[in-house]
Parts: sequence; C-alpha cells; structure tokens
Amino acid sequence: MREHDGTEDEPLFRPYAVTGGRSEPRYHMAMETLVSSVTLMSDDYSLLTPEQESIMMLCRSVRSVAEVSALLRVPLGVARVLIADMADEGLVRLHMPQLSQGQPDLNLLERVLSGLRRL
Repeated sequence: MREHDGTEDEPLFRPYAVTGGRSEPRYHMAMETLVSSVTLMSDDYSLLTPEQESIMMLCRSVRSVAEVSALLRVPLGVARVLIADMADEGLVRLHMPQLSQGQPDLNLLERVLSGLRRL
C-alpha cells in the first residue's frame, strides 16, 4: 500500500497469515519452477482469495516461483506454499525442470537469461 506522500506502508497482515503459518509447501518446489495459470470463467474469480487472484493474473504469462514472490512482494516460502496449494486445487500448472544426468536444461537456462535481461 502507498501513503499519500508516495512512501510504502507496512502490510496490514503478516505474509505467513495467508498460509496458515506454513512456511514450506507440501512438496519440494524449486524457485525456478515455472508456473502458468489455467483458464477460468470470470465467475470463478469471485471464489478466489485476493492472493490467489493476484497469482492467477501474474501467471497468465509463464513466470517462475521466484518472479511471483518478487512481484507479490512476499517471502519465497509464502509464494511456494500459495502456489503449491493452488496447484493442488488445479488453478495453476507447474512446469518443473527435468535434469538429465545432473546437467542443467539448456532451454531453461536460456529462458532464465532472457528473463533476467528483460528486468
């Protein structure tokens, strides 16, 4: 939130309040895991929490968990918990990198580099 003088105010809630105090998702999710939102009818958005709606809007374009965390201005652990819960509910799709024989996926590295350059 912004004050009238342009400075940022502290949030009205602690970030971990939205996760019920959980700081770790139910399963491992790397910060480079890519997230995309599924298509919902406009009526369905009324059933989402404000955090879920924000994630759905952000992930219309594929984003990493780290990007979602930064754009929502929440700790990485909070973003992981919210995204994992949404994946369990079928609201987002997770695209986890597959490492073959310990070698990084070159396509993933190129996408990360491209994303960094856009920042």
